[in-house]
Amino acid sequence: MLRFRPRIGILPSRVFVRASLTRPFATQAPTPASGDKATVEPAVTPDRTAFPATSAFENELSRGPQAAFMNDPEYEDLTRSHKGLSFEPFPPEISEILLAPIKEADIEITPDGLLYLPEIKYRRILNRAFGPGGWGLIPRGPHTVTNKTISREYALFCLGRFVAQARGEQDYFSDDKLPTCAEGAKSNALMRCCKDLGIASELWDPIFIEQFKASHCVQLPTVSGYSNTRKLLWRRKDRKFGPGVREDTGSSSNSGGNAYRKN
Repeated sequence: MLRFRPRIGILPSRVFVRASLTRPFATQAPTPASGDKATVEPAVTPDRTAFPATSAFENELSRGPQAAFMNDPEYEDLTRSHKGLSFEPFPPEISEILLAPIKEADIEITPDGLLYLPEIKYRRILNRAFGPGGWGLIPRGPHTVTNKTISREYALFCLGRFVAQARGEQDYFSDDKLPTCAEGAKSNALMRCCKDLGIASELWDPIFIEQFKASHCVQLPTVSGYSNTRKLLWRRKDRKFGPGVREDTGSSSNSGGNAYRKN
């Protein structure tokens, strides 16, 4: 006589996961369960206040120093510290690098006529003066995100001393560009902090600006290749306009200059 023994399935072992690790981001729609019928979820408006998923980091700025460092006599909370401010001048060899005139070949001009030094040039000057690792930017609070701008406060420390503090900002046009624009805001804060060290101080001197633009720059009528709009834009004499912009060589005969507006 044959006996049939029922097969006993092996139950999968349970895996416990912390709820904080499975919580969806603010920009994600909840995932339906496997047994549910597929439904069309309404579009979710991105929550910019959650950028960049900072619950694990930016809350640390408000809680103060970590408990693990509380008993360390050498620990300094740099998110609040002004240690070393105006304690003494930097050595002459460092000051000479910081206050050296900038090379005219390094200066750029925006299409609307503002002179600037690319942010990588500031970093190279700081590296020459203090050495890599001898300076750093410390965030002094969370990002502030509006409909068009992201900004954040930073402090510049050199050789362990507080030097300057400034808020960097950057415009953005879509939410998926926020991480890149956050880096731009950091670079903008670095540029503003470097003013207190005297780096590229010529770029805030009206006489230098006027002379440099007269000798190295030119303002020309242009046409946008995307919108066909006409503008008077600036560029260096030894540079060309970027993609999508072309010089309008026939502007004087076509429009008499009346169709152009300053950017």
